[in-house]
Amino acid sequence: MTPEQLLATYGPRESMEYDVVVVGAGPGGLATAIRLKQLAAENGKDVSVCVLEKGSEPGAHILSGAIMDPKALTELFPNWAELGAPLKQAVARDEFLFLDAIGAKQTPEFLLPDCFKNHGNYIVSLGSVVRWLAQQAESLGVEIFPGFAATEILYSGDGAVKGVATGNMGIGKDGEPTEQFQLGMELHAKYVMFAEGARGQLGRQLIEKFKLDAGKDPQSYGIGIKELWQADPAKHQPGLVVHTAGWPLNSDTYGGSFLYHAEDGKIAVGFVVGLDYKNPWLSPFKEFQRFKTHPAIRKHLEGGKRIGYGARAITAGGLLSLPKTVFPGGALVGCEAGFLNASRIKGSHAAIKTGMLAAEAAFDALQAGRANDELTAYPEAFEKSWLHAELQQAKNFKQWFKKGRSFATLMTGIEQWLLPKLGIRNPPWTIHRASPDYAALQPAATQPKIAYPKPDGVLTFDRLSSVFLSSTNHDEDQPSHLTLKDPSVPVAINLHKFGGPEARYCPAGVYEFVGEAGSERLQINAQNCVHCKTCDIKDPTQNIVWVAPQGGGGPNYAGM
Repeated sequence: MTPEQLLATYGPRESMEYDVVVVGAGPGGLATAIRLKQLAAENGKDVSVCVLEKGSEPGAHILSGAIMDPKALTELFPNWAELGAPLKQAVARDEFLFLDAIGAKQTPEFLLPDCFKNHGNYIVSLGSVVRWLAQQAESLGVEIFPGFAATEILYSGDGAVKGVATGNMGIGKDGEPTEQFQLGMELHAKYVMFAEGARGQLGRQLIEKFKLDAGKDPQSYGIGIKELWQADPAKHQPGLVVHTAGWPLNSDTYGGSFLYHAEDGKIAVGFVVGLDYKNPWLSPFKEFQRFKTHPAIRKHLEGGKRIGYGARAITAGGLLSLPKTVFPGGALVGCEAGFLNASRIKGSHAAIKTGMLAAEAAFDALQAGRANDELTAYPEAFEKSWLHAELQQAKNFKQWFKKGRSFATLMTGIEQWLLPKLGIRNPPWTIHRASPDYAALQPAATQPKIAYPKPDGVLTFDRLSSVFLSSTNHDEDQPSHLTLKDPSVPVAINLHKFGGPEARYCPAGVYEFVGEAGSERLQINAQNCVHCKTCDIKDPTQNIVWVAPQGGGGPNYAGM
């Protein structure tokens, strides 16, 4: 049965009314909810706020490096340390390395641009920070509903957003309702804030419907893959931060790594590959595994044990790709819009700040008796904020890499090291990009194949054993949440023209081509999906559409 048939047969849906509904319990969504409640308390008002979270609990789907700049958190909670926020490991030392196949060259500290310096920042588990933020939100009266994904946007007669609906539960693999079937619920609000993270399901629809990206550069993305290690105590250096560029990626492929010596003897190590790469034979997961074998990296990990794994797409287009963030009835917050600063590899401070700005605009509108209109005060406040100034300085960072790593390194040095020393904060030039990431992929026959070493099970691993560590789980008796617009395209075009890149760009082994030559078919192992959204972004035919699965399915990250 189609969703429309289910609604006609079992409807109408129950509904609940709120002043503000927030979609997504990440740092941006929770900051929005918290700031609304803070303002209500300060002004003696009552504002009802609800947060929907598709994960089994706040933080379950949160994945980030992560080094956190506490600037925005301090604005939200000046006493965050007294309140027990899990920012405990301050950054002690920065290293930036350029790698070749066997060696590493360290950039002298005096040559490091400020964007690569982390004094005053903290190595954190962003999932733990989000769980703490959720506790603060609930203590202020915010209602949080985990395990309920918002899957449908509700519009009023004049086209304004009036709410969202959660997905139906208990749909079997055949698309028919089971004995556990339950209709989704409608949540109506005067304003709906969308904070789903990079490439959000509903955010993507809103950007298209309201043409929010008109006149903007196409958004650019990276795939970030991360492991958490329990280090050999003799090798653990609390507070050490290592970033690298170069090997194993070629000079035309955007990417780099991070390695953070966190608290409690843990090391977070990860690899980011820009999803505008050209070679369909490239596997971001296998590049990451190969990266760990470099002498400058393996020395940190040898003798330790891998205890966590995950992957997530990140937005990297910056200010030039930022869509309009408001529309009738709501707003885009955090990575839903693309506020991450790729030059700093940081987005949590931006998510918190934009959540606060959106909340302040919504609160003022509510007090003025407004509803379901455009919160124009939000983008106006952003343009006057320290975050806008930060992103303005980094506006060209990702764009330079289309000219090659060496030239990009030179221009980053000029823009973020030399110009500031000359008293010029913002680059006086602007570099645009015209093509989306998926369009960069070249036919397989024109690109060299890449031979990757087999995993050793000690330092390097396969994808399935990695997914196991993410505690990913989906109810197998449900329709696949990885949908195809045209089932014939994966073989007819993706396999025959591009060599079946979905079998390599997915970091969870979701996609594989099976069958004899001439009778191949794409098998989708949806139960493996870690919700990274790479397939939705990189599919060269844009035939794959990621939608939220039923009932809290996906990874259950701990300490990530």
